Amino acid sequence: MRHVYGVLLAMVMAAAVFFAAGWAYVRVSTARTMLGATPPSSLIHNTDIMEGVGILLAVGLLAGLLMAVPWVSPLASGLPGLVLIAWTALFLFNVPDAIKYIPLKTYDTGYGFDELLVNGLLGAAGLAMIAPMFIPSRWRRRDGGTVPVMTSLPGSDLAETIIGYGSAAPSASTTVIEPGGLLSDWSQTRPQPQINPAPPRSQAPWGPADYS
Repeated sequence: MRHVYGVLLAMVMAAAVFFAAGWAYVRVSTARTMLGATPPSSLIHNTDIMEGVGILLAVGLLAGLLMAVPWVSPLASGLPGLVLIAWTALFLFNVPDAIKYIPLKTYDTGYGFDELLVNGLLGAAGLAMIAPMFIPSRWRRRDGGTVPVMTSLPGSDLAETIIGYGSAAPSASTTVIEPGGLLSDWSQTRPQPQINPAPPRSQAPWGPADYS
């Protein structure tokens, strides 16, 4: 089921790259061109650049979370990454077809996506986004939790125990502790028979002293 959610998140990621990143890249590029050859020393007060950079950072943060969070399916970032790599490869081998398949080229989103493709930024981002697909642990389902098991060690006078955590079924010599901290089998906690100490000796184990 998590992979189904991963496909949905992949669609969200692809839309963020095309619409948000494309529009923001055009906004930053246009504002940078309007500044001329000598931009000011600070761009904090430039609304266009700050909005564009903020949206680009938000898209990068979304991609980073989908790549880094362990319980997110690798398809969430891997599928958009494969599309970006394939589009970049098509651009390298056939530029007209790669440009032709870009939708909304008359709008800022399509134009910005075109610029990102030409500059190679989409290919670089795609290579990073497919990295979780090569981590085997990201494909396996994670267990919800483990059951604490208390195992008694035989051959010892003292009640030495080892508390381990495992999902395997406990054997006959193990006592399972339920999540509430209570034992599921109280038969092993019954009082043990007491061993009476040996009766006192009537005399010392050595003979009487010889004073002769």
